[in-house]
Amino acid sequence: MALPAVNRALFANRSQIKQFISEGLRNLSLSSRCNFSTQSLQCLKTATTQSNAATVHRRSQLYRNCESNGDENSRATSNWTYAMWSAIAFSFFSKAEEDTRTEAQKKEDEIILLLKRAKLGIMRGQLHGANGFLHQAIALAHQTHNTQAIIYTYSLMANLAYVQGELDNAEKLFKAAMSFMLSGGTPQDDNGVIEMSLKLATIYAGQNKNDLAETGFQFCTESLEAKLEKFKELPAEEQSEELRMETRLLLGLTLDSHARYMAATHRLSQAALDYKRALLICREEQGETHPQSLVLLSDLATILDLQGRHDEALPLVKQAVELSREAGHPDQHVLLGNMAGVLLHNGLFEESVKLYKEALALAQSVGDEEAVEQIREGLKEVGNRRKAQKAEAEAPKTETEAPKTDTEAPQE
Repeated sequence: MALPAVNRALFANRSQIKQFISEGLRNLSLSSRCNFSTQSLQCLKTATTQSNAATVHRRSQLYRNCESNGDENSRATSNWTYAMWSAIAFSFFSKAEEDTRTEAQKKEDEIILLLKRAKLGIMRGQLHGANGFLHQAIALAHQTHNTQAIIYTYSLMANLAYVQGELDNAEKLFKAAMSFMLSGGTPQDDNGVIEMSLKLATIYAGQNKNDLAETGFQFCTESLEAKLEKFKELPAEEQSEELRMETRLLLGLTLDSHARYMAATHRLSQAALDYKRALLICREEQGETHPQSLVLLSDLATILDLQGRHDEALPLVKQAVELSREAGHPDQHVLLGNMAGVLLHNGLFEESVKLYKEALALAQSVGDEEAVEQIREGLKEVGNRRKAQKAEAEAPKTETEAPKTDTEAPQE
């Protein structure tokens, strides 16, 4: 089986959780302004097993810029996060001094320490213990009516459930976090709300709740497009380049996620259109050699390959691989595997095997077990196609013409 790069799955597997743990807690949140960016939807795992195009990609850390939030509520949460770590540091150096904290401050510091322990548990891979600390933190946050801590903790809990594939639980937690944000005055078109809505849309896609998934993707796309139009109408002194950029990148992420959903449901034409738009946004905002631009280029090539447009797919995936070699792409083995699959479909077996073997060595060196399995399947498919080609060449030719018969009566 080839290693196409389309349906990189909606929820993280064990290898992806290890990657998330090594990168720290920032991959768990819904807002980069809260110091914990969302795990990119390119690291997610498709729950739809119907598609023959399923594979796994990890998104680069740089592309997570698109998952940030620019409004005042998010900045307020960021301030609370800064205070959280300051309080932790202060607590280590002030034991000998008299404790002059109020009861409210003591409770907040207790929440902070619980979140700290949860983070350490996550980084050590002790996810069950980390979940326990988070439940203690959310209970205390509710008792003290600390809305910012409630939103922060629900976000962590939702994302932890999300990467573990606990879809129903993640859905409830995302909705709880969003409810507190909206009731606190956060507008519906806030990037943080839209990002959570995008997570919910991918969850619905994984649960085969197609109507809800389509509605969610549509809400995210239309809200972001409307925001970008409003930016154009603002006076120059009121425009925020940072907010414009992160809004546009979030639109790119939405299109990318929707493209994978379209591919998983075999709507390849729409998937190709979404990938083209996402690629254009990423190139314009982050450059042609940005790791995410190369992933999107490879994904687009895979879609074209799945449509049977092999001649169009090959130059695109070649460009992605060449640029990834120059830039030292963190997931080069995945791009190499994708190119090997396209070469296989073009009948270039020798080149395909060469790239598959190179991809296999890289995948093994970084411990990407799922990619190793996919690449080995690709090598098996090359072997099967070679055998079929050889058998066809050795098969005896059948006569296409029937033997001639005398139709005329003998002359006397």
